[in-house]
Amino acid sequence: MKTLIYSILTISTLLTSCQGNSQNNNQTSNTTQNQNIKAIQTEPINGLERAYFASGCFWCVEAVYESVIGVQEVVSGYSGGHTKNPTYESSNTGRTGHAEAVEVLYDPKIISFSSLVDVYFGSQNPTQINGQGPDHGSQYRSIIFYQNDEQKNIIQKKKNFLSKSLNKQITAEVTPFQKFWKAEDYHQDYEKRNPYNRYIQNVSKPRLKRFQKKFPELIKENH
Repeated sequence: MKTLIYSILTISTLLTSCQGNSQNNNQTSNTTQNQNIKAIQTEPINGLERAYFASGCFWCVEAVYESVIGVQEVVSGYSGGHTKNPTYESSNTGRTGHAEAVEVLYDPKIISFSSLVDVYFGSQNPTQINGQGPDHGSQYRSIIFYQNDEQKNIIQKKKNFLSKSLNKQITAEVTPFQKFWKAEDYHQDYEKRNPYNRYIQNVSKPRLKRFQKKFPELIKENH
């Protein structure tokens, strides 16, 4: 469901946003046939596990996960496609298959993967196809990447429960993780570094605040 501000942002040519060279909204997502693809298990870094999510503009998703307890770092990037070394410009064509994604480094002693999936579904419109809010195209589609069968089962159970609760289709793809490509430096910590950007003010921050209001117990004290 689009709000008035989303409609305004979409038609405005003056707004700097994640859309950039966004492909036409009527292009379908490039869903990978996952049956024969084996998920890649990442190694912990100094005791921190890594998880990967795509949910619209990575500026927004990075800000959401940065605010969560137990999360030490969030990196914006690209995943889920079939080309090597994707860039912002190439992914925006919709021809690389990649979606804007984030890498979440978290302490499993403080927050579980299961809770990170709750954050994922609780910080977006889980029924919107190929995008979030004003950002449309397969590069903005929702994907949860799993690294093992345990994670896959957690995701699928929560997705099924949410679908039954809402009585609607949940659009997030459940995909075996293969590789994450870090985005250009200017995308990292974008919301923190550009607090007065119109997209940040009108889309990203409201999305963050809606999430924080729903999950106050998961929010860091300084957020």
